[in-house]
Amino acid sequence: MNDPGGTRVAVYIDFDNIVISRYDQVHGRGQFQRDKVRGFARTDRSADPDIAEKLRRATVDVGAVIDFASSFGTLVLTRAYADWSAPVNADYRDQLVSRAVDLVQLFPAAAYAKNGADIRLAVDAVEDMFRLPDLTHVVIVAGDSDYIALAQRCRRLGRYVVGVGVAGSTSRSLAAACDELVTYDALPGITPASPQAEHEEHGSAPPARGSRRTKRAATAVTDETDLDSEDPQELATRLLERALRLGQEKDDADWLHSSAVKSQMRRMDPSFSERALGYRSFSDFVKSREAIAELDETDPVRLVRLNPAITAG
Repeated sequence: MNDPGGTRVAVYIDFDNIVISRYDQVHGRGQFQRDKVRGFARTDRSADPDIAEKLRRATVDVGAVIDFASSFGTLVLTRAYADWSAPVNADYRDQLVSRAVDLVQLFPAAAYAKNGADIRLAVDAVEDMFRLPDLTHVVIVAGDSDYIALAQRCRRLGRYVVGVGVAGSTSRSLAAACDELVTYDALPGITPASPQAEHEEHGSAPPARGSRRTKRAATAVTDETDLDSEDPQELATRLLERALRLGQEKDDADWLHSSAVKSQMRRMDPSFSERALGYRSFSDFVKSREAIAELDETDPVRLVRLNPAITAG
């Protein structure tokens, strides 16, 4: 079923979630609501040019998301859920249709525009898994905890689940429920959002270099644990150490295959990505943690072990 030559992928996009989260990531927490972006129409003669520019800077590259999903196999279906009558979403329609995305129309059920995308998306996904038993991968493009139950159900039904969310509004619990989770900024071709403009706007100092902390999006559930509530570099270092200790205890060997260590890290934290941390390869990531690990590249098969200084201590 998991033969790379026969993988079949279904993609489900909570479009409002991604658009709002990206806007708030770039411009500050709750800014999407404060700027009243949902009803903003570029073609309106009285349209605020500042809002238009802010929207341009926070544009979501849907093509990059779909291209990433296609790296797992043949795209059997791709659906995006939103109120497509809202001008901010309507601007994306041509781009989505050109990529054969099925646009599912949702209508706001209340004044605050909660459209129930999570329920409709989950119902469709579960139905599709029974209707299309040859589906091997499910890609959920949304970051909040509403989708934890869906990710868990997909995995129980034997599918490989990939989550895609915006940094700063992605639930750690959702990451644990997926087989793999990536942030939008880490997708190939995406320029990571700079928090500088946000901090200048609010008069606060930017985070220390190496940290990818961002404001939690207004759409995120308030009691979620933000993936970026700690420095990702420090989290990755501790993750590497734990993976090495587990591997050495399991195999009763000092040197471990680099690929096996990375796989163990991904099992413990599906959101781990060396590229998202700024490294071109896993080997470069390990080399940057010389206080924790040693890398042997003398053989074609790269080996890694816990720094003996740590084990001696």
